[in-house]
Amino acid sequence: MPRPAVNVAARAARAAGNVILRYMNRLDSVAVVEKQRMDFVSEVDRAAEAEIIRELRRAYPRHSFLGEESGLTGKGDLMWVIDPLDGTHNYLRGIPHFSVSIAMLEKGEPVYGVIYDPLRDELFTASKGDGAYLNDRRMRVGKRESLDGAMLATGFPFRQRAHLDAQLEMTRLLLTQAEDLRRTGSAALDLAYTAAGRFDGYFEIGLKPWDMAAGCLMVREAGGTFADFAGRDGLPESGNLIAANHHLVRSMVEAAGKTLPPKLLKA
Repeated sequence: MPRPAVNVAARAARAAGNVILRYMNRLDSVAVVEKQRMDFVSEVDRAAEAEIIRELRRAYPRHSFLGEESGLTGKGDLMWVIDPLDGTHNYLRGIPHFSVSIAMLEKGEPVYGVIYDPLRDELFTASKGDGAYLNDRRMRVGKRESLDGAMLATGFPFRQRAHLDAQLEMTRLLLTQAEDLRRTGSAALDLAYTAAGRFDGYFEIGLKPWDMAAGCLMVREAGGTFADFAGRDGLPESGNLIAANHHLVRSMVEAAGKTLPPKLLKA
């Protein structure tokens, strides 16, 4: 049975999903601002985030909130991290792949997580110690024990283009063994798909807490693990993330060690 906090987060995610879908038929009139080079925010992101915080705050008025668009409000050991529209670039171009991601952290560790795909009505949930679920069906990471034939996912984030050559070299090495690689445009869904076994593994440079917190919890609760590029456990402060089952994480960390500069491994 889902924990109460997951039910609240799921309700908030669905409310945000309704906001997102309402705007879909008039994307050409949506107001968009470029926060920094190639980093866009729309009125949809802001409206969806406001809806999420409203729902969460109604149930947990003393918790703190870290939203991608509104920043940090409140303080304390219990914090909700929120990406109201993960995949904004896809959404604004009419590409049907984006999600809502919500996680609760306790002293920096994710304990509850929800990722919602409003187009497919797929709700991914996880609670620490209680497993991970897709629409009430238990999720398990893939069982592949080596990179041979693996389907991997990644992203090439606009904030970290300085490291593009290193990431491409790591990608090249992984693809000498893996079956293929996908770049979908939603880190949250990539992690949810990894937890569900749709992808065998995932890696990316420079993620933010709201990109990865819910998805990392799901991967762990689905029997997998996550680490930074040097293999250290826990949500990486650097945002440099690898997630998969234990076998593939070891293989991907090894590939990172062979291809990435020391500053990315030490971060």
